[in-house]
Amino acid sequence: MGLEENVKIIRQKIAEAASDSGRRAGDIMLIAASKAQTPESIKRAQQAGIQNFGENYVQEFVEKYGMIPEVHWHFIGQLQSNKVKYIVDKITMIESVDRLSLAREIDKRAEGLGRKIDALLQINIGGEAQKGGADPRETRRMLDALLEFPNINICGLMCIHPLTKTPAEAKPYFAGMKKIFDDMNALGYNMKYLSMGMSGDYDTAIREGANIVRVGSLIFGPRQ
Repeated sequence: MGLEENVKIIRQKIAEAASDSGRRAGDIMLIAASKAQTPESIKRAQQAGIQNFGENYVQEFVEKYGMIPEVHWHFIGQLQSNKVKYIVDKITMIESVDRLSLAREIDKRAEGLGRKIDALLQINIGGEAQKGGADPRETRRMLDALLEFPNINICGLMCIHPLTKTPAEAKPYFAGMKKIFDDMNALGYNMKYLSMGMSGDYDTAIREGANIVRVGSLIFGPRQ
């Protein structure tokens, strides 16, 4: 199947999963994870109706930026503080804010540009040493600290869950994230977005409460 047919199938599955969770398809943001994809492939996805793209590597993103006009770029990879200056004027949302030193640099650079950056707090829901993200038990403390940065708008949470063999095995991680998300909203934090789920389990993530999903290989095919 071609890319356009892939997108059509994904949209249908998003609509079904949204309906199962009492929402509409329009409530779910589909991000095309475009790491290692060519500008030509990204343009095809754009023409198929996708407007949000997620990049993992600063240099690759900067090289692509400007080649694909009128799209929204999300940074979804681990971000080094010394690379913030290269993307802060280009990005729509940074989904991987996982430490205060990074937030401090984003705030400084955003202030210099006179803009406020939308961002998500990344949670290490699986407690994996090799992954970034705040300890789930530290979510409230981190949100309180991030509120001190006037040029960052923390508008939700994100996770990259541990690798699982089946979507069912991922459900406890998604459910854990949804509980944190709901708990933070109950405490008065304005959590709008819950970003979780990828190609192998995005519909399960939606049924568990995600409203942003990051899908790559199911759109573009296997990476070369």
